[in-house]
Amino acid sequence: MSTATLGRGTALGVNGFGRIGKLTVWHHIARQAFDELVVNIGRGAGRSLEDIAHYLERDSSYGRLSHYLHGHKALPVIEALDEDAGTLVADGVRVRFLRSQRNPAEIPWREHNVRLVVDTTGKFLDPTVAGSDPAGALRGHLDAGAEKVIASAPFKIKDKGRPMPEDAVTTVMGVNGHAFDGRRHRLISNASCTTTCLAHMVKPLINHFGPKKILSASMATVHAATGSQAVLDRLPKTGATDLRKNRSIMNNIILTTTGAANALRLVIPEMEEIGFIAESVRIPTATGSLIILVMDLQEELAGEAIRRELINSIYRRAAEADPKGYLHFSRKQNVSGDIIGFPRAAAIIEGHETHTRTAEATIDLGRLPGMPESALAALKDRVVRIPITQVVVYGWYDNEMGSYVNMLGDRTVTVAEQMI
Repeated sequence: MSTATLGRGTALGVNGFGRIGKLTVWHHIARQAFDELVVNIGRGAGRSLEDIAHYLERDSSYGRLSHYLHGHKALPVIEALDEDAGTLVADGVRVRFLRSQRNPAEIPWREHNVRLVVDTTGKFLDPTVAGSDPAGALRGHLDAGAEKVIASAPFKIKDKGRPMPEDAVTTVMGVNGHAFDGRRHRLISNASCTTTCLAHMVKPLINHFGPKKILSASMATVHAATGSQAVLDRLPKTGATDLRKNRSIMNNIILTTTGAANALRLVIPEMEEIGFIAESVRIPTATGSLIILVMDLQEELAGEAIRRELINSIYRRAAEADPKGYLHFSRKQNVSGDIIGFPRAAAIIEGHETHTRTAEATIDLGRLPGMPESALAALKDRVVRIPITQVVVYGWYDNEMGSYVNMLGDRTVTVAEQMI
């Protein structure tokens, strides 16, 4: 992680102080690329700034901020609390907290010299909504003085008939990070934790086999709980259609949905050629998640057979060639706790559990839609047998700090560097 600063007087805005917001602040305190972090909470919190500092210093998943920064023997790093100014100093970085405005258009970014904002609320994700919308919008940050805004979740356009605006882009670092154009893009989605891991799992296989050889694909993420889930069962809101979201995450495995398939097509365009299904299962752990990727590939009569050793070698070579170390290949027998906090790992391939199985798919050409009768009459055999290999790959990711927040931090700094 680079610790080079971006120049004197640079301030980063962070909207939201939940899981991703708080850990983003941790990341940038450690990185020290920005002179000041301006965090918009948008409401009062606790009784005073001391209570906010208490929340900032401690985390149930990752321990204490001081230990994260300097090891288990470190002393507290938060000092110089100023209740009137709403500021404190954490390991030499000034952190300012704003506690009055929730609508992005009304947050005083301009007053605090904030040109770049990371919105971690998950509430403002439609890049087509005007900043003046009374309900608030991602573009409101631009109206309030920011020049660029990074969303810590995939864009969601409510009006499906509207195209993606030309000044908006979705990127995953290490996959299509170069797609960001500082001259054109003002709104940047950093996708999701699941899309980030999935993209790094899929890209090496597409690079090796090409999209035409991949007949179909599916994935399921076994995902840790998130802040939107209920600790105990609760009554659904008016009009709620998914009753499972209101059930206790402490006691249940909960089936849910994921937008990873749609977001993946934005960062890997070749996925448009491949039939793809994505599913999600939430489990009662705080962080640390797993993707199970299944791909059906057509075997060829000539060339290397698609076997476990080939798949593992593809990932091993890709990991070795990754200049940022986002992709890791492991032959160890891991469990989810082993990858929590694992630095900068978008995906950790569990090579020990890679599996392949080859079988023949029998196809009656006469049952294919649109097949001309004349063509069928010229065939000696209307039935063909195609060898297909099913590949199963497991990829771990820390859906909070280790994978997603670290990569969000890299995206943030690379955007800021283009703004200097």
